Amino acid sequence: MRHLETRWSNSLSRRQAAQTFAALVSSSPLLSAQQDPFRDHSRVPKLDELLTALDFEAVAYAKLPRQAYDYTAYGTDGEFTMRRNREAFDWVSLIPGASPPSAKPQTALELFKTKLDFPILISPSAGHLMLHPGAESATHQGATAAHTTMIVSNVASQPIDQIAAAGTGPLWFQLYPREDLTATRDTLDRAQAAGCLAIVVTIDQQAPAFERDLHGRHLGPIARRLPPRQPTAPNPYRISDRRLWYSWKYIDQIREMIKVPMLAKGILTAEDARLCLEHGFDGVYVSNHGGRSLDYAPSTLEVLPEIVDAIAGRVPVIFDSGIRRGTDVLKALALGATAVCLGRLPRWGLGAYGAIGVQRIVEILQAELVQAMVASGRTSLASIDRSIVWTDFP
Repeated sequence: MRHLETRWSNSLSRRQAAQTFAALVSSSPLLSAQQDPFRDHSRVPKLDELLTALDFEAVAYAKLPRQAYDYTAYGTDGEFTMRRNREAFDWVSLIPGASPPSAKPQTALELFKTKLDFPILISPSAGHLMLHPGAESATHQGATAAHTTMIVSNVASQPIDQIAAAGTGPLWFQLYPREDLTATRDTLDRAQAAGCLAIVVTIDQQAPAFERDLHGRHLGPIARRLPPRQPTAPNPYRISDRRLWYSWKYIDQIREMIKVPMLAKGILTAEDARLCLEHGFDGVYVSNHGGRSLDYAPSTLEVLPEIVDAIAGRVPVIFDSGIRRGTDVLKALALGATAVCLGRLPRWGLGAYGAIGVQRIVEILQAELVQAMVASGRTSLASIDRSIVWTDFP
């Protein structure tokens, strides 16, 4: 009898048997619902299995063609500035609060007459079609679901009116200056007619070069999905001269074409920030293009305090480059940013899961920001200041 009891006590319960059978079924190659369409025998994780924004990169990497992933991942030249953008957050420490707040922190703000639940927007980036068939329309849908603002790139895969029709959330538009003022006016008119509530004029990204393109030998079909580029300039250095003519005079010329708030994107010095105010900008956007403009430029977090001091509260200061976690958002806010923008993260979400991936990755950052504010004893955005950080920039 003891032998039978031992066999019975060591046997599977009904629940264990059901779990084993379910695991067998879920791992079967015949179950196509969780199969990666690009690779056999690999399972796409469920969305709720991903706990941080960084988890999305691995899924996007597994699903996307190499060229599509590289276009999102690379920085200019040797990618020093891109790495420094991330390292800079390690040089800022957060000081825990003496006691947690008794109520949930208030994170809402109004930015250029746009009400936001959180100070987190989506940066402009090109060519979303290479990441997902829904392209920028899917990104806008995800942003709308996450109650945030998407800044549409001037070199988006889809027309601005099509993107605007895909969601009900607020949109801004990013402009790459063009020497042809008639063409520039047409672009601005279409963006404003589509309901874009602000225009972000990019003044960096002067002459980028991407070594990872060379290492990849420009192979693969992804090039046909990218916006067409002008031929390389006929100079001894083979550097594109598409954007080497920018001037403050040009900004003065297009200012009258813009009927909504105008921001300057790519500011890295206090001097340029003050010039932006002199030339009528309504906001300053601190960015080094995610390390894709000038290699060995400073990280944006390092220069943020001096720019904030130069602006002295006269206009909002937007910030991007390097943000991966809610604590990163809190550090940027503590150093004076009014709001931050996410660049690569929404692209990972889009490439991994489409619109719902964009929504989820933004929501993760939103929740992490709330958690970080609680741990720092801050109950509102207005209460976040430099007293909650220690900086140790080299």
